[in-house]
Amino acid sequence: MKKLILFGFLSLITFYSALFAEDEPGLKWPKEIEKNGTVVVLYQPQLESLKGNILEGRLALSVTPKDEEIIFGALWFKATLETDYDDRTALLKKLDITRIHFPDYTDTARIERFTKLLEQEVESWNMLMSLDRIMAGLEETESLKTISDKLNNNPPDIYFRTEPAVLITIDGDPIIKDVQGQKFDYVVNTPFFIVEKKNKYYIKGGKFWYVSGEITSGYEETEKVPSDIKKFAEENLSENELDSISENMEKAPEVIVVTKPSELISTDGKPELASIDGTQLLYVSNTSDDIVMEIGSQEYFVLLAGRWYKSKSLEDGSWKFVDPDDLPADFSKIPQDSEMAEVRVSVPGTPEAEDALLEQNIPQTATVDRKTTTVEVKWDGDPKFEKIKDTDIAVAKNSDKTVLLIDKKYYCVDDGIWFVANNPGGPWAVSDKRPDKVDQIPPESEAYNVKYVYVYESTPEVVYVGYLPGYTWSFGYHGCVVYGTGYWYRPWYHHYYYPRPVTWGFGVHWNPYTGWGFSVGISFGWVGWRFHPYGGWWGPRGFYPGYRHGYYHGYRHGYHHGYRRGAAAGYYAGRRQAYNNVYRHRQNQGVKTGVPARTPRNLNSKTRPSTRPNNVYTDRKGNVYMRDKSGNWQQKNNNRTRPATQPAQRPSTKPAQKPSQRPVTTKPAQKPAQRPSTQPSTRPTTKPATQPKTRPATQPSTRPSTRPTTGQTRQTRNISTQQRQQLNRAYQSRSRGNASYNRARSYGGSRPSGGARMGGRRGR
Repeated sequence: MKKLILFGFLSLITFYSALFAEDEPGLKWPKEIEKNGTVVVLYQPQLESLKGNILEGRLALSVTPKDEEIIFGALWFKATLETDYDDRTALLKKLDITRIHFPDYTDTARIERFTKLLEQEVESWNMLMSLDRIMAGLEETESLKTISDKLNNNPPDIYFRTEPAVLITIDGDPIIKDVQGQKFDYVVNTPFFIVEKKNKYYIKGGKFWYVSGEITSGYEETEKVPSDIKKFAEENLSENELDSISENMEKAPEVIVVTKPSELISTDGKPELASIDGTQLLYVSNTSDDIVMEIGSQEYFVLLAGRWYKSKSLEDGSWKFVDPDDLPADFSKIPQDSEMAEVRVSVPGTPEAEDALLEQNIPQTATVDRKTTTVEVKWDGDPKFEKIKDTDIAVAKNSDKTVLLIDKKYYCVDDGIWFVANNPGGPWAVSDKRPDKVDQIPPESEAYNVKYVYVYESTPEVVYVGYLPGYTWSFGYHGCVVYGTGYWYRPWYHHYYYPRPVTWGFGVHWNPYTGWGFSVGISFGWVGWRFHPYGGWWGPRGFYPGYRHGYYHGYRHGYHHGYRRGAAAGYYAGRRQAYNNVYRHRQNQGVKTGVPARTPRNLNSKTRPSTRPNNVYTDRKGNVYMRDKSGNWQQKNNNRTRPATQPAQRPSTKPAQKPSQRPVTTKPAQKPAQRPSTQPSTRPTTKPATQPKTRPATQPSTRPSTRPTTGQTRQTRNISTQQRQQLNRAYQSRSRGNASYNRARSYGGSRPSGGARMGGRRGR
């Protein structure tokens, strides 16, 4: 108990230390550039759109010439986005300034000089940004709508237990295969260790052995295990250290063996209910599962793979799917500091749900070398293809990778890269295009996820690729994220066994710092044995083959006795595994992703962190605003400051005058290199490269001597309610992005591995 308290206290110190720590130099905003005595301050970008891997946005800036007054402005840009989810960073490359505007400033000679300075300095950047800040910044856009229709949300078989239990999944009817050189057989279509000898079935899980005369029932703990089976298990089971609670178990948990899509929820004894403040909801406190009761209807709600199901009873519940839009209103009122705060990510309209949806729109990118990158496809016999219903595509059934036949060409998708060949046996080359017809693939097909893999651009040497989380079976659905399509895909078995992705059976939960994590046993050692020579996908992408190390299920505050299904209590699995970025899983060196490890964090040596507060914003028209510590907005109108949140103090007696049109400096977007059209509906439109650069006509550089000096207040008009709402939204997005960035840093700079669940669970 004392160790748990100390661990939690130290974790809290670490969290708040990171929260108030300085940014890494390369990620800090605002940034400064100084040249010939002129200081330019660039404030954190505000994002406008993300189309494919092209990011567009704007940022507020200030220019202070030597011994002169400060001038405020706005800059619009377009850049190619390169991301690294493991490092939680994004690189903005090929930065192109498309427009610069200095509101209410008429000195065109200076505008020309400032514009030239910015173009020379800023366009040479490779701008490094926090991925969390980019995701939060995209909240300001209205175009990111993520939804996957036609998912199968029918409930799996849901088992409920009040004693420790483990769900063991067999993928369909058991397939038994002999082990060469041994006198026993093993079950092929499961990631669990199940062998058969003399009509008895043996299961090894954690430190326990089980035996039964039936493959799917009747298992009891045993110490009488044939020596050849014990030796085989020692040689082939993954070496995973048990956590302390599992190590000290005296009683073996119940084994539940299933052959259909199933899930297990459990409590430590009879369910204990506790209230959720400010709501008419209760939650089950003595469990690590997400179980909520609505008092009015007396119905239980359980969250599985991002989906809600309800029933009047836990024991023999007739579970029904609940569309996120139909959840009781009180679900959105669950406090952020509640023990059940983690379920807010699965409640439409909450900030947590919006953050998760935004992540579904940001690709993981990579640069693929054409010469050195290839793929090997294994076939179990002659290639067999089956037409995907309602499409012009056929999918291979007996291959270890996803292979499609489209327009007499063969396409393979492996680790987020498109390959192409003229024959199913290869040779395979990196494809510089994504077949448009893949958008026809429905979720009923096991190839559904490849439609989320893209080709953005190519040169004779490399291909720029990327994938959205849909490739790893994470989808937006009615305002939330869910895992898996819900469909069961028939695996292939002849001489070899090729499993297909599954949704159920692995306790999948979403976490804002880890993405999808899962649990399947009391602790490590239940799954992930090395004997399976042909691997595949089991549960959330993680078996290559084998079990992703650890899903730290956690405990609620005040609940730490007993043990749970899937609870590796007190164990923290460390940093997020690199293979969550699937490009880093590839063994060849022809794939580059993210920022190279030895690259300095501040990629632009011309900039330095600024000491000014990061409190300046610009609206879409280029007007610049500053937010003070009291939350008031002031519009910066160059050499005078007008309050943006207060009405005019003295009504004007003069008729309103139409403001004169101010010169705007524009620069057309550069025409990109020829690239294959991979996302025709989302590629940004570019202006012809021959369009001349617009410059304002030269005007006298003298300024009126009656102009108010810097800092004077000119109280004229009140900001509109709509403008204030937009500014407040921009401020909230920036604040949330900064908070997410700091939370990520509290875990060592990246997400932890596995699935350490937040929102009041013990052991963070």
